[in-house]
Amino acid sequence: MTDDTATNKQREHRNRVLKGASIITGVSNSEITCTIRNMHQGGAELRVGADARIPERFLLYVPVDGIGYRSVVRWRRSDRVGVQFEGTEPKPAWHYG
Repeated sequence: MTDDTATNKQREHRNRVLKGASIITGVSNSEITCTIRNMHQGGAELRVGADARIPERFLLYVPVDGIGYRSVVRWRRSDRVGVQFEGTEPKPAWHYG
């Protein structure tokens, strides 16, 4: 399988979504608002402010799902960030959503 074929197969399995989410950093539980553009079992593509400072690892909380995804950044391009999920957590107790 060539790299192009592998990339195309990976993209086929991504479900296009439009979900609001919060990137929760380890610094005093601060949040960065983002939008999930596509999502699959192993990760997602996020849209963030182009000047947003996104840490390499964070909790991505998706209120509509009621789930926090432990995430690691795999790539960045302008206002887009690709993340890989490393596990899930329940809704943070302090979060209002």
